[in-house]
Amino acid sequence: MEILPAIDLLDGTCVRLHQGDYDQVTRFSNDPVAQALSWQQQGATRLHLVDLDGAKRGEPVNDAAVQAITAALDIPVQLGGGVRSLERAEQLLACGLDRVILGTVAIEQPELVQDLAARHPGRIVVGIDAKDGRVATRGWIEQSDVLATDLAKTFSSAGIAAIITTDIATDGTLAGPNLEALREMAASSSVPVIASGGIGCMADLLALLPLESLGVCGVIVGRALYDGRIDLAEAVRALAEPRLQDVTAVAADLA
Repeated sequence: MEILPAIDLLDGTCVRLHQGDYDQVTRFSNDPVAQALSWQQQGATRLHLVDLDGAKRGEPVNDAAVQAITAALDIPVQLGGGVRSLERAEQLLACGLDRVILGTVAIEQPELVQDLAARHPGRIVVGIDAKDGRVATRGWIEQSDVLATDLAKTFSSAGIAAIITTDIATDGTLAGPNLEALREMAASSSVPVIASGGIGCMADLLALLPLESLGVCGVIVGRALYDGRIDLAEAVRALAEPRLQDVTAVAADLA
């Protein structure tokens, strides 16, 4: 299972939101490139970027920071937030990103996702952000009536690389992941699922291991890394090489 450190960009700085609320912002660094390099040096195999300005406003604001990060790193970088057209997605892929994540357009223009997945196999990810099981869009500002699991089924045969599922109620809270929602999403999807939201300690990461056989292939971690609650190098080792039988047993008990 892959652990993906998250860098959320707002006005060119690294921040975290509490439950997606733009009025509850914690700023962690004014140098996103240095932060990205730090995660790479600590063993990250992929970096997860979110353009919060793009998600809210639907237009690029942090492209200079994104390009600087991709130029500085050797590991693949993926980005979501405000990617709502074919032109924008292809512009980002051309500037060095390995994958782009489509969220709002996945529900508003599913045919666009399918078109991009056909054009760029293995490089398109669908982001499904949900609250109480229903999809939220436009930077989590708008709530739909579409079930997250139904949306996941829509893209089962589209050729996308993965689905990132974020539980808004737990995001940024450090209170632990919504394991039941993750099980339901994995059961609804025939493509790999990446978990996001609520990771607060190593036990939360270990709790995901029993879900790996269901298709949960990775986890995005943000605030817990910045707060020092999780050591990235230790977490990478624990998820990539769960060598001790008692680690798996503990994970099963936690789940």
